[in-house]
Amino acid sequence: MAAADTIHPGRKWTDWEARLRNAPASAPALFSGSDLDGLPEPVRRYLTRAIAPDTRLTRCVHLRMRGSIKLRRWLPFRARQILSPHDGFIWAARVAGVIAGSDRYLDGDGGMDWKLAGLVTLVHQDGPDVSRSAAGRGGAEAVWLPTTLLPRFGVRWSAQDDTHITASYQLGDTPIVICYTLDPDGYITSFVFDRWGDPDSTGLWAWHPFGGEITAQRTFGGLTIPGSGRLGWHFGTDRWPSGEFFRYQVTQLQPTPDR
Repeated sequence: MAAADTIHPGRKWTDWEARLRNAPASAPALFSGSDLDGLPEPVRRYLTRAIAPDTRLTRCVHLRMRGSIKLRRWLPFRARQILSPHDGFIWAARVAGVIAGSDRYLDGDGGMDWKLAGLVTLVHQDGPDVSRSAAGRGGAEAVWLPTTLLPRFGVRWSAQDDTHITASYQLGDTPIVICYTLDPDGYITSFVFDRWGDPDSTGLWAWHPFGGEITAQRTFGGLTIPGSGRLGWHFGTDRWPSGEFFRYQVTQLQPTPDR
């Protein structure tokens, strides 16, 4: 993973991390059954599977992952991420050994910066559309830190039936409404939400279905998360085969210690 560690070796990564760490501190509490009071049974089943008893209710986590990303063709990547689902994220990666950069959502602003061999700019995007899209991504990635999906953090839950549940909250100015499909044991098998974007590169931004299939669960400490999956645009439609662009496996997860 050394390659990913050199993506932002200096001040930029350190400054971004500090901005996320300066978000509200973790609640000085441990997970218990009372956190599930009043929730529909399918939601309780999911959260009970995802969070072990007495797990600290942290709001920020460090992850490492690997997989493949579709940039015209499928290319391998390795990445690290700082994720605080109610505040933002930084995702820094190295793709095919020669493309490096980051996606981020910090203080209400989203951005993407990617270079070839550290010299040639491939992507530099920011602005309101990118920010709204990045906020949606950050909200969807809360499944990698399920403690942040508890009602005490402002998340509203509903259940459509025994295997379909919905989480809703606000990240900045962006509404987050994510629908999960569960297996009989309460593990997430797929999810979908409306994400702001321009997946066809037409210059016209709008809400489009985004989501994917979870292919494996992984447990890190007291957290069981969707550890592997296939993600992309147009999930749940006939355009999903062409919309898929991201296949991942989380290899490390470490909640950030309380400040």
